[in-house]
Formats: sequence, structure tokens, C-alpha cells
Amino acid sequence: MTFDLPVLPFTYDALEPVISQEAVKTHFEKHHLGYAAKLNKLMEGSATAKVSLENLIKTSSGSILNNAAQIWNHNFYWDCLTKLGKTSISMNLHAALSEEFGSFETFRERFTSAASELFGSGWVWLVADDTGKLQIESMPNANCPLEYGKRPLLVVDVWEHAYYLDYQSERLSYLKSWWTIVNWDFVGKQFSKIN
Repeated sequence: MTFDLPVLPFTYDALEPVISQEAVKTHFEKHHLGYAAKLNKLMEGSATAKVSLENLIKTSSGSILNNAAQIWNHNFYWDCLTKLGKTSISMNLHAALSEEFGSFETFRERFTSAASELFGSGWVWLVADDTGKLQIESMPNANCPLEYGKRPLLVVDVWEHAYYLDYQSERLSYLKSWWTIVNWDFVGKQFSKIN
């Protein structure tokens, strides 16, 4: 079994001006594809060659875990993005975030703060735990909510390759712009699975 990347849910230029065509192409074709190539090499001749990414994340360690998680995380990240202003948050999700964090604005501020303050590279997630409680989780490197039994709803990639071509070292500028291309339809579908 080989691990292939899904087709991006948008064209390379669809996220402009927030994320440039060059940045999306480089991120997808160099970094994301690179993780798949490494995992496929690691899995050559393996007895577990037919296992899913999800199972690899839950049962592996080291390089196999890191590359499987990076593929899965990126797949999810791309699904969380769409054209500027194309979608809006559902009333149900807005209400749930307001209830958990005090207001939707407070949720956004806390999520942005967590992403801007994550040291080094990694991911910041909106997840639900096994009781359905919504949480913001900062995860360094290739860490993935599936490792911890959490259900992911939304993610932002804060590895430098996600933003450096467009924003240089201004991670906070990237994060503030990133909110305008969140695919709330996708996030809402993930939220509907926990209720």
C-alpha cells in the first residue's frame, strides 16, 4: 500500500491574497508530498503495509508516526481552508464556542494567542474530547489529536513553511489573515459528528 495525497480542495491560487499560489504549491508539493514519500519508503516491505494513516498514528512511533501524522495533519489543514469569505460559521457551532469560551471573539483570541505563542513548529487545534467538551490544543512538531483520543474540528499549521514565503517571520499577521479563509462548512461538519 502506498500513501497518496488527496487532491487539494481548491486551486493553488484560490487562497490569495491570504496565502499566495507559490506558498500553497510549495507547501503541498514539497512539504506535504515529502512526508508521503518518506512514509512510503519507511513502509516498503512492511507487514503493516495495508494499515491506515489513522492506525499508524495510534500505534506507531518514531519516523513512521511523525510522517503519518504530518500527512494526516496536512490533509485536515487543507480541508479547513477555502476561498476568502466563502463560508460562515453555523449558529450551532458559534453557540457552542460561545458557551465554552465565553464568546466567539474570546475563542478566536485564545486560539490565535495559542498559535502565535507555540514555540517552534507545530499545530494548534480546536478539538472535542470524549465527552464532547471543546478545547484548544497546542501540539508541537507532528503531534496529532488522534494520538490522544481527541476529535479534531479545526487546525492551523504554524510550521514556518505554512507562512514564511508570504509573511516572513510575522506569524501573527498570517494568523490574523488566516481566519478569513477558514472553511466553516468543513469545521461545522466535524462538529456535527460529536453531537
